[in-house]
This record gives sequence, structure tokens and C-alpha cells, in this order.
Amino acid sequence: MNYELSILFIVRRNKKDSAGEAPIYLRITVNGKRAEISTNKKVELSKWDSGTQRVKGRSESARILNDYLDGLENRINRDFNSFTEKGEEITASRLKDSLMGKDVKKYYLVQVFEMNNVLIKQEEGQKYKRSTIDQYTNTLIRLKLFLNQDYVCNDIALSKLDLLFIRRFEIYLKTNFNIVHNTVMKHLKQLKKVIHFAMLMGYMERDPFSQHKTASKEVSRGYLSSDELNRIENHVFRIKRLEQVRDVFIFVCYTGLAYSDLKLLTRESISKGINGKSWIIYYREKTGTRASIPLLSQALATIEKYSDDPECVSENKLLPIRSNQKLNSYLSEIAELCEINKHITMHLGRHTFATTVTLTNGVPIETVSKMLGHTSLKTTQIYSKVVDTKISKDMEQLEKALNGKNLGTEQIRGTRIS
Repeated sequence: MNYELSILFIVRRNKKDSAGEAPIYLRITVNGKRAEISTNKKVELSKWDSGTQRVKGRSESARILNDYLDGLENRINRDFNSFTEKGEEITASRLKDSLMGKDVKKYYLVQVFEMNNVLIKQEEGQKYKRSTIDQYTNTLIRLKLFLNQDYVCNDIALSKLDLLFIRRFEIYLKTNFNIVHNTVMKHLKQLKKVIHFAMLMGYMERDPFSQHKTASKEVSRGYLSSDELNRIENHVFRIKRLEQVRDVFIFVCYTGLAYSDLKLLTRESISKGINGKSWIIYYREKTGTRASIPLLSQALATIEKYSDDPECVSENKLLPIRSNQKLNSYLSEIAELCEINKHITMHLGRHTFATTVTLTNGVPIETVSKMLGHTSLKTTQIYSKVVDTKISKDMEQLEKALNGKNLGTEQIRGTRIS
């Protein structure tokens, strides 16, 4: 909304005292609506210039009074500009209250968001991961762009936040950044946490998210089939770089490790498990959850292959790990060479472990969840819903069992007692 401001100093001639002085009033007008306040100053009528709205002359008393009136006008303009920049509603009465020190202290969204980000950054490495802090930073950047474009302001009062604001921000994220629904929900969840922080601090009472659901959609987790996994395992690579990346990827397919945990592995990461065999027992970088993985023969073979590798030995690494970006880039080459029409990434290896390697082969979902280090079984259940092969095998076994029972029943019915 556009606002027009007018500031006038008016001398009340009808209130002239016996000394010939009349009181000076300040009239504030915003979009045609007025508010007046006494300046608590008087002036001789003969010395007042109604054109300039200031005292005539260059005397010390005239200079002091004019400076005082200038200060009042500057304060009104400053408050007006501040409210405009923050996208707040402006009225003549509010400018008057602000001048008198009666305006209620307001808190603003970007202001509180920045406060929140400073606090969580202080707990980096303890309560918050670097990736989480980056997510808050990214959401704040996009929020500022949204306010600037849709609300034509740099900040907005928390009291003005409502369901419409949330929906407009949601639509802005979808249309301006071309991001999928679940990514949009992540941004809204960051905003929601900041708003709840503001409520805990007593900066606002009403939750604009009370009528909004920040629900993510279930997505199908991509994974390699048994045949595709075998093709990559058995392919002979002439380039050492691709062979190493393949080995690291296969290791992930048989352990389910996320890249953030994989890159931290050393020889000391291998320990004896409860059965006396080699296990990887660690705490997940992402959640801090304890995960235990008994090593399959395929994973052990990969570890043994690089036990004397100069790079791994000198850097005390279990495997020749490169950056996640480079690994994913090389995996695209591997997919092409192995004639696999899928976008293969390191995380796809984790999905393959959960589906093709474990769930498809009858490993209970509770066990898979523990090995993946999931904090909730619901997260693991996403994988179980896509394992059609396992469903097919289970139903075949059921059909055989039922057919066997029917056969036995018919044999009993066909037996005659003589």
C-alpha cells in the first residue's frame, strides 16, 4: 500500500496568552487522516513565519526552537520510512504514538530469523550439523527475496503473519525456484521452527501455521535390481579411477552407509561384533544414532582389496573416497558403460542395500532399520513398499503352502474307511 505523509506546524492564535505567545502544534496527516500533538512550545505571533513554519530571525532563541521543530519532523520521517521498509501499516495516530514513545515494541520476521541463525551457529558440531545451519541460511535468503518481491519490503512484523503469508511464500518457492514439493516443505518447516522460537520468546501469540500442514509426499526410492547390481560388480573397467569408484559404490550397496559416514571410515572403524566377526559400529553423522552393520563377504573383499593401497594407508582411510560430487559424476559414466538406464548416485547404493540386498532377501525390516541407523521405523518402511520382488516371492510361497494344504485335504476326503 502507498502512503502519503504530510507534516505541518500550526500556531493556535486563538490560544494566545497575555505575553502575546501562542502554542505550536504538530499536525501529522497520512492519506488524508490527521493526528495532532502539542509541541509544548510557544512563539510570539509576530515572529512566526507560516510559510516556512519556523521562527523568524537568527537569534539564539529562534535557532534553538527551530532546531527542536526540525528534530520532531526528522523523527516522524524516520519512523515513517522505517514502517514503510518493514511493510507495516502506517497511520497518523501510530506516528503520533511513536513520537510520544507509546508505540508498542514490534518484532520482525527477518530480525528473529537472523537471531535464530546466530544462536544455532553457536551450537555447530554439538546440537546442529553444518548442513542444517546451511538449510536455515538458504531459507532466510529466499524469504528475503520473497518479501522484497511480493511485499516490497525488507522485513515484516510478526503480528502480520497469517495463513495467506505462508501460502504466498509456498507458491513463490514453487514458481520462482522450480523446486519439488518436498524441498518446498523443508523451507516451510525451517520457517515454522523460527516462528515457534519467536512464540517461545514471547514475541508473538498466534501461530500462522496452525491451519497449514507442512506434509511431505512419499517418494519412490530408486535402487538397483539384482541384475543391475551384478552388472556393475562384474564389469571390468580399464580406467583405474572408475574401478575405484565402482568398488566404493559396491561397498555402499552391501553396507548401506551414507556418504557422510562413509568418508569418515578408517581401519579403526572395523571391530569385532557380538558373533566374533567384522562389523562396522558407528554413530551416524546426520542424526547421532548408533548403527551396527555386520560386514558381508562382498564388503570385506573390498576392504581387503585396498588394505595396502598407498593412498589409503598414507591418509588412514578405509577406501579411496573422493568428494560426493565427483563420485556421483563418475557413477554416471559407470551406468552408461554397464548399460543401466538409471541416475546412479552414492545414495542410490544405500537404497539398493535396503531393498535388493536385505529386504528382498527376507531380512526383517526392524533389522534393516537398525543397520541403516534410522530413528523411526516409518523411514525404513518407505523402502519396503517398493520391493515388488519380495512380495512376489512371498505370495509364491503362500500359494505353494495353500496348494499343499488343499492337496492333503483332498487325499483325506478320498480315503474310504472299509
